Amino acid sequence: MKAPALNPGQLYEVSGAYWKSCTLHAGIKLDVFTVIGQDQLTGREVAQELNGDERGVCTLLNALTAMKLLTKSKGKYANTPISTIFLSKGSSQYIGYMIMHHYHLMDSWHQLDRAVLAGAPVRNRAGSYSKEQRESFLMGMFNMAMTLAPKVTKEIDLADRKGLLDLGGGPGTWAIHFCLNNPALRATVYDLPTTRPFAERIIARFGISDRVDFQDGNYLENDIKGTYDVAWLSQILHAESPEECRNIIQKAVDTLKPGGLIMIHELILNSDLAGPLFPALFSLNMLTGTAAGRSYSEQEIMDMLRMAGVKNLKRLPFGSPNDSGIIAGTI
Repeated sequence: MKAPALNPGQLYEVSGAYWKSCTLHAGIKLDVFTVIGQDQLTGREVAQELNGDERGVCTLLNALTAMKLLTKSKGKYANTPISTIFLSKGSSQYIGYMIMHHYHLMDSWHQLDRAVLAGAPVRNRAGSYSKEQRESFLMGMFNMAMTLAPKVTKEIDLADRKGLLDLGGGPGTWAIHFCLNNPALRATVYDLPTTRPFAERIIARFGISDRVDFQDGNYLENDIKGTYDVAWLSQILHAESPEECRNIIQKAVDTLKPGGLIMIHELILNSDLAGPLFPALFSLNMLTGTAAGRSYSEQEIMDMLRMAGVKNLKRLPFGSPNDSGIIAGTI
């Protein structure tokens, strides 16, 4: 059989994919989906709500319709089911914060060639974000965790555990859901002081402030107070070098009681580091924003844990849409 002729169409599609990304980002930044809500509005009505130019707003609305994020009938626009659920602030499943975090990353990604040649970041680390960037980042982490935590925490048995450390836990989504699924469990979220207001707001939203507290600190520089039965490290190692990762893991292990459990949730690469796709692309994201961060392989994470004295290592059965995984062990 003759091989199909090669053509550049796929390459053009990849090269221009940012057009769709920027269209979605603009829709979220301007809050188009929330403005429309459950209504059917003309382009003029949306433009008036946004205090924007009618031609510009209609051009955006038409593009969002072509992307099947809006519908258009008799000159009026309405949300589709997916935009109603995920893109309107009226929904409890709103993910616009994560999309805005992606928007804030655009400036560094378009300088990727510079980062590659220099082997150095071209944007500031999360700790120096502006207020808007910090909110998008932290609430984006909440968006992402909410797609996994309610399900995954039901599948991990912590019935005999009393205290959990959520190291670098951001808004505390994982700590909250571990406690919701284990009535005897209490948790401490350890993160930067700037994170506390977001975490306390989310913890209070779930009505669990009496069982989840917050400890200020920088896990690269400060000690961690208290002793725990479980240490949970979700998506923090990829921002650091291998040496810093080993130090972080050792600090977490040092807080554990004998028989304590440590679990690391990360985007995990294959042993050759050349896939799967999302963790490989995420390594580039870390290149643009950190001095030495990257995605790690399962073997690399297990080796770090062994160096800290962790035993009985295993990768938990767990399916994720972005190839993240959980590696667990005990001391």
